[in-house]
Amino acid sequence: MRRIPVQRRSAEKVDRMLDAAAALLDEGGYDALSTRTVATRTGMPIGSIYRFFSDKRSLAAALTRRNLEQFVARIEPKLAGAREWGPVIDAVVDEYLDMKATVPGFAVLDFGDNSEVARTLADLLGVEGVNPMLVAVEAADALLRAHHDDAELVEETKRLLRSYLGRRLPPPVGDR
Repeated sequence: MRRIPVQRRSAEKVDRMLDAAAALLDEGGYDALSTRTVATRTGMPIGSIYRFFSDKRSLAAALTRRNLEQFVARIEPKLAGAREWGPVIDAVVDEYLDMKATVPGFAVLDFGDNSEVARTLADLLGVEGVNPMLVAVEAADALLRAHHDDAELVEETKRLLRSYLGRRLPPPVGDR
């Protein structure tokens, strides 16, 4: 973002811009997203969009950050006190799939950079080892992106993650 909103009114404007961007992604994919279409959708002058976002990539990056923040807020209470990989994997995968089905724009543009997701999850779970977490996130992303509606493959993905993380990392600490 070019500028971080400080006042509540500015933050609300940015949220409206990101909501419009998410809706456009759902309607027409990444190609439908532009600063001009966001301006039209929100009824704001294009200059208001450019005050915060330089182009469609910066809009998309802000939306992926917001998605990750929302994901963390939704899984954090579910992971409190987790001491085994099974419940962690179930909570993380189930929440990802729920967001894919319910959060506007998420099915097209989820978190962006998987290395940021891996670092965030490692920190949240109190585990050392971002590289094994990145391998798990990349594998899950590839499998769930392509097969999110196949219950058997979702369960197989969870088994893969439990097995891999169980061998590569100690159990999660659960409370940071």
